Amino acid sequence: MASRKEVTIYDIAKVLNISASTVSRGLSNHPAIRKDTIRRIKDMALSMGYQQNTFASNLRKNRSNTIGVILPRLDSSFQSSVVSGIEKKANQSGFNLIISQSRESVEKEIANIATMYSSRVDGLLISLTCDTCKLDHLDKFLKKGIPVVFFDRVKEYPGFHCSKVVIDNEKAGYDATNHLIEQGCERIMYVSDNLLSNVYSDRHQGYINALKHHKIQHDPELTFVNKLDEESGARTFSRLLQLKNRPDGIFAANDVSAVAMIYQFKQAGLSVPDDIAVVGFNNIHISRVIEPSLTTIHYPGVEMGEVAASTLIEMLNNDEPVIIKTVVLEHKLIVRKSSLKNKQILRAPSD
Repeated sequence: MASRKEVTIYDIAKVLNISASTVSRGLSNHPAIRKDTIRRIKDMALSMGYQQNTFASNLRKNRSNTIGVILPRLDSSFQSSVVSGIEKKANQSGFNLIISQSRESVEKEIANIATMYSSRVDGLLISLTCDTCKLDHLDKFLKKGIPVVFFDRVKEYPGFHCSKVVIDNEKAGYDATNHLIEQGCERIMYVSDNLLSNVYSDRHQGYINALKHHKIQHDPELTFVNKLDEESGARTFSRLLQLKNRPDGIFAANDVSAVAMIYQFKQAGLSVPDDIAVVGFNNIHISRVIEPSLTTIHYPGVEMGEVAASTLIEMLNNDEPVIIKTVVLEHKLIVRKSSLKNKQILRAPSD
């Protein structure tokens, strides 16, 4: 069976009685070509089954039109929302994505970065693992002038200057803890993941700052570091049983662990928030449907993805040096039932 002949710009030019160069520029939306001509060219290309050879075009430009994205975990609701924002902006600008996850392994992160480099990505968006201490594995990107933008989990490292997109985690930690204190809590536990990560260490610092502001002595026993997953509720409850003076409030560094705690406390016959008030972090969907609904910090994941992608694309499309910047997005305390010991200040959540 004879293969079908591939339609070229010369075939389109012949039918429209214009030059092949005009067809080429029209397909690329060149500003010198009239809009009605561009529309005629694209309509004819579509009807004739023309397929643009983007590989050859990108090869001539020394571009792959591909952005690499490395995340700690793909099964995180927050990280999924970030990817949604990245994909939106990348698609609008004609970029494809290669997405991988480190699974909280520095070794896997290093391997993923090597793969992205070998895949000739034009730029890289990365949220680091909790254990990442050095950034030497990104040296090859810097040396070749391939732009890198960090988001969410970032790292300050000597000689490594990249744009970042974050929230003020320290202020968010303060806001969550301050709210619990305003509700009458006097012994507040901070439940965290690895404090080597900026997001958890900064939230911890905000927690301590709020205690100091209200002249509450910080008890190191009330900082509980463990893996923030669905089993963290049982681990946190086990930790509470070991304490002589138990907490009356908990600030958990993510919503998954906070929801797991509420479930565990209710199973044990404790009332939330009367016996123990709970505040989470991220404002994922489950925080709104659990009973009692979870007070949490809204973390703008989609916006973070959009801003991170836009920052990288701006760097890729700008021939002039781009100023390295840190973009700090706004967070928001969403007050719901899980923390309201003082029912008199109940207010409708703003979401």
